Amino acid sequence: MSLTVSVEEAQDKLKELIFQLAPGDEIIIVEDQEPIAKLVGQQKPAPATRPGPGLCKGMIKYMAPDFDAPLDDMKEYMQ
Repeated sequence: MSLTVSVEEAQDKLKELIFQLAPGDEIIIVEDQEPIAKLVGQQKPAPATRPGPGLCKGMIKYMAPDFDAPLDDMKEYMQ
């Protein structure tokens, strides 16, 4: 959709014009029948997706030899 409005109308209704824009829609702002600006509706970015299982395989380069050893603070709970 393409809509043409005057500068005065754009000043009065800017918020309304912006919120009625769908992705890809255009509003052309004119002064004395000459286009001076164009508003274009943008698509919202897709939400970031989490990588699937196994996609980070091989990325861990070092793991301490005692990484799974019981913690000293937990000894009383382990008995």
